[in-house]
Amino acid sequence: MVWALWVAGMPEDASFIMVAKTISSLRRNVIELLEQLVGEKQFKYSLSKKEGRLFGRLVYFEGVSDCRAESKIRGMSLSGAYCDEITLFNEDFFTMLLSRLSKPGAKLIGTTNPDNPNHWFKKKYLDRKDELDLLDMKFLIDDNPFLSRDYVENLKKEYTGVFYDRFILGLWKAAEGIIYREFAEDTKKFFADGNEEIMLASIGVDFGGNKSAHAFVCTGFTKGFREVIVLEEFYMKKAVSPEELEKCFVNFVRMCKEKYPVYDVYCDSAETTLIAGFEVAAARAGLAVDVRKAKKSKVTQRIRFFNMIMSQERFKIRRELVHLIDAISGALWDDKGSCDIRLDDGTVNVDSLDAMEYSVENYMEDILNQF
Repeated sequence: MVWALWVAGMPEDASFIMVAKTISSLRRNVIELLEQLVGEKQFKYSLSKKEGRLFGRLVYFEGVSDCRAESKIRGMSLSGAYCDEITLFNEDFFTMLLSRLSKPGAKLIGTTNPDNPNHWFKKKYLDRKDELDLLDMKFLIDDNPFLSRDYVENLKKEYTGVFYDRFILGLWKAAEGIIYREFAEDTKKFFADGNEEIMLASIGVDFGGNKSAHAFVCTGFTKGFREVIVLEEFYMKKAVSPEELEKCFVNFVRMCKEKYPVYDVYCDSAETTLIAGFEVAAARAGLAVDVRKAKKSKVTQRIRFFNMIMSQERFKIRRELVHLIDAISGALWDDKGSCDIRLDDGTVNVDSLDAMEYSVENYMEDILNQF
């Protein structure tokens, strides 16, 4: 509302920009809500052209999901910017954006959830707000008068650990210690009873290196994506030839398909040659699975997802999957950096975690929509 009213009072020939991590997240988080707020007559836009008219003023849309984002705004001369979730931005882009706000009286209005306390945005801007021309306002979910009490309470249950501290309490909290504390402290609570009716299952594959293991994980989903159940695992920490690994893969997929409706395999996209070999091996064996590259979204996004479904009691695992159980229980944050990183120094098993996450990635949105 502040953004809309401010733009409406600016000169008619002024130009502005609205930015988010991606154009799709900008549409979902901001553009559609802004259209509802001011009406279609006052806000006309085209996502394909990446621009619109807000109260007749020209507004550009941009996503900052890659390292080339900075070049997209070079040469612009802007009267204002709206930034959604600033902590997800590249620092170089944000610095460039500030330099583009060259018109008299230009403003940047932004939102963000808290992140790591050493994040560049906090250290260089929020912590220096008294030196800068910067107003910092904090709003918690309980401050929102439009949300029902039940919705707020359910949302609070979705988060645990560092994500609760940030997204519910609004704290700039470092990610440290055990990642899946609830699982580590009461693992038996998450054991599947074996009577679940699996609607669909998929396989995730992580390829090993010098210090890591080859890991395959088969994960199932109950009707309507209500529950996520980890069903089978393969773990091998030794050097093998591509041909030997293909045999292991074929045997694992065949075993899974005999038990569950498996149609897709998602592999670590870094190993294109091995993926091609798996495709050929699966076809020769007549396995009828689609072998493809995993999405490989940010690790923190995957961690947040699993923390959420664990807190919702929608995550289960077969008790015999000892490697994956140990991996989930022992997953740790690497507290040495200024951003959230999962410890991956060879002392903990992240290979099984990666394989599990690849097997679920493509369905995360469907799963969360069922809560």
